[in-house]
Amino acid sequence: MRLFRLVSLIEGLSLLTLLLVAIPLRAYLGLHEAVYYVGWTHGILFLVYGALALVVSHWQGWSIAYWLMVFLLGAVPFGFLVVDGQLKRALRSSEALEAA
Repeated sequence: MRLFRLVSLIEGLSLLTLLLVAIPLRAYLGLHEAVYYVGWTHGILFLVYGALALVVSHWQGWSIAYWLMVFLLGAVPFGFLVVDGQLKRALRSSEALEAA
């Protein structure tokens, strides 16, 4: 779960970098390479995010609707912050159960 949380944060930041840095660089300065490299990196990270979301959903017993929500939030700018908050809560509750 911690690995998924880390990948979620990195993937979300890569999406923001693509939208807020690379695309404006291409539009205003003609740096097409920025979108190529950042877009490629974001694409790979999104595939890893989706695969890990599926694995974690099986381990944690998530419903299909919850998995779909987590997956789709990975494609929404700042959606990774919602996922991160939910993962933090889940980690805290599982650690509390283990301690009890």
